[in-house]
Amino acid sequence: MASESTITKTPAEESTQAEHTRSGFYYRPNVDIIEHPEELVVLADVPGASPDGIDVNFEDGMLTIHAKVPPRHEDVEFLVGEYGVGDFWRTFHVAETVDAGKISAEYADGVLTLHMPKAEAAKPRKIAVKA
Repeated sequence: MASESTITKTPAEESTQAEHTRSGFYYRPNVDIIEHPEELVVLADVPGASPDGIDVNFEDGMLTIHAKVPPRHEDVEFLVGEYGVGDFWRTFHVAETVDAGKISAEYADGVLTLHMPKAEAAKPRKIAVKA
């Protein structure tokens, strides 16, 4: 059994994530993030959403993806119902310096693709060594 002298308390950290205040289900979309020398590419699975139902925000280094998914069926009594329907929500802190004015988004086959070009200051550069 641990004695009081061996137990250390760690202060709770403040949450930097926004909390959801709307009712309903939110799903966390699976995401791949790929880093290229010139940009970051984010691939997010948001099946059932439509392009006009997807909100992407980038502010102060925080990327937020929110995709609204309408109900598939209303007033239906399922014999078997395994497919959950709800909105997608995901937030990331982006450590790289991104040129926010050049971020672009595409949506096809249930996958949201974000192209986030790096700012010039964040791009790798070769430094010549003089003798």
